[in-house]
Amino acid sequence: PVERGASRMDDSPDGPDLLGQALKFQADALQAMLAPSGSASREAPDWAAIGVKLQGMWRDFLREQAEKPHSLPGADEWLASMSEWSQQFLSAAAGGLPPVREGAAAPWQGIFGQNGDGDGDGGFAGAGQDAQSLHAMLRQIHRMLAEQIMAATDSPAGIAPSRHEQLRFALRTLIGTLNPDNFPLTNPQVIERAIATRGESLVKGMTHLITDLRRGQLTHTDADAFRLGENIAVTPGKVVHETPLYQLIQYSPATSSVLAVPLIIFPPWINRFYILDLNPAKSFVRWAVEQGVTVFMVSWKSADASLAEVIWDDYVRAQIDAIDMVRARLKVPAVHTIGYCVAGTTLAATLAVLARRGEADRVKSATFFTAQVDFEEAGDLKHFIDDRQIEAIGRLAPEGYLDGRYLAAAFNLLRPDDLIWSYVVRNYLMGEDYPAFDLLHWNGDVTNLPAKWHCAYLRDLYRDNRLVEPDSLIVDGTPIDLHRIVTPCYIQAGREDHIAPPRSGWKLTRYLAGPWIFLLAGSGHIAGVVNPPAPKKYGYRTNAGQADTLEQFVAGADEHPGSWWPHWLGWLRTQDSTEVRATGKRKPGGRGDKAIEDAPGRYVKMR
Repeated sequence: PVERGASRMDDSPDGPDLLGQALKFQADALQAMLAPSGSASREAPDWAAIGVKLQGMWRDFLREQAEKPHSLPGADEWLASMSEWSQQFLSAAAGGLPPVREGAAAPWQGIFGQNGDGDGDGGFAGAGQDAQSLHAMLRQIHRMLAEQIMAATDSPAGIAPSRHEQLRFALRTLIGTLNPDNFPLTNPQVIERAIATRGESLVKGMTHLITDLRRGQLTHTDADAFRLGENIAVTPGKVVHETPLYQLIQYSPATSSVLAVPLIIFPPWINRFYILDLNPAKSFVRWAVEQGVTVFMVSWKSADASLAEVIWDDYVRAQIDAIDMVRARLKVPAVHTIGYCVAGTTLAATLAVLARRGEADRVKSATFFTAQVDFEEAGDLKHFIDDRQIEAIGRLAPEGYLDGRYLAAAFNLLRPDDLIWSYVVRNYLMGEDYPAFDLLHWNGDVTNLPAKWHCAYLRDLYRDNRLVEPDSLIVDGTPIDLHRIVTPCYIQAGREDHIAPPRSGWKLTRYLAGPWIFLLAGSGHIAGVVNPPAPKKYGYRTNAGQADTLEQFVAGADEHPGSWWPHWLGWLRTQDSTEVRATGKRKPGGRGDKAIEDAPGRYVKMR
């Protein structure tokens, strides 16, 4: 999103270049601070020349952007929306924070008065003890200010309770942004690396920054390290069904006999399905196939203009269509299902629709991975949900779909230290090479969303919490009442999940009419799900007793080491342990079975 905003800093290639001037200023300041007292060392890099080079790279980028159409639709509107959002909360907080501002001025002035003029012994010379001492002092002041600012917002005057947590979230984000580690002249490690590489780390970091600005997205991993179907998403299978909205993959059996009831996995359309098939060691799909489960996977199409009119009804119909397709293909009366995140929310609606229509027996069981139906306590994502932001989505999606890079930025803001600032420091300030990390590759492989449905989802579920109100929502002509669900359910939540908090996931148990089991896994929204047995990590909690709240569940829970996957498989087998031979259409693409293409299919590769 910075791409279009950056171009406005320089209305013409020869106009004012604020960032370029800032880079030149920092290089000059670095030259002065790194120079030994009295004269510059012959061994020291020519910082001024490096500054000129960085400035030239930036100006070339601005000129390039001025000469071509912008690649990120609606970026100006996004920037304006975020600016308005930030200003709204910061101005609301201003009245309550004057003592903090006044009390903080003196120590900052004192430090910069002693160390910021470039005279004396050079301050940062050799990135030695003086630089380390200054950095320690800055960190202490930053910590002190953070504590005072957050304390000052405990009871802000004139702010509605619904806005209070939004204010605290905005201020936490701002405080994290101002961490001294995030700026080159207040991070000794950046200076040390610049010296050690004779300035090449700064040039490399600028290259990384410009590359990311061109693609409109922060890079977390080596973009060339992974190829779908080659070293990621490699579990063998075939695409056996296709609609304009999704492809259905059936994975090839790895055992001579399999459970008679097949499994369909509905991943969220916010991300690519292969989070559950990253590599053979981490793949839930491969593991389930090796346990004798016939696994089908839905691969949603990344939205484009052709999906502009898609709404929630279409996703529910797609889930029902996939269920009926598998039932007919394998000639079975029912299927097991898994719904992950928003697809789990939709699976709950699907079960309610089938129940209301008298067709609940099509689904033998339902498993929910970190899914929510009651959004009253839905976590930090609610801070991005208000009328202005929902309206802004329409302006960001002139062709009817929301560019996935906006949503990626929003999710990164939920964990800015881990997903933004640590990479800003490593990639841009330190100029380090990108790691080859499959999970981060998946995280950056964004998908576009149908704007009409996304707005309705935020408004009806996140904002108004209508899914838990019986018959408040109607899907495909059928009113939704979650209390009608009698399908056996397995509910998994992550103890540290910041997207679907465990307290929110637990609330699903309060609406079901049929049997259910709740499991609290270690870690969060991703690692809490993708936790294969071999590493023996994280652990999980179960409670066979009665519990009306999550706190009661935890208080009486039993701790178990390692992965929860075998526990889930044991539960699945209790639903129906009948096995059949893995022949005929249990082997997709075999004799007499015309498959569309090999897994992972085309849709997952569409951008």
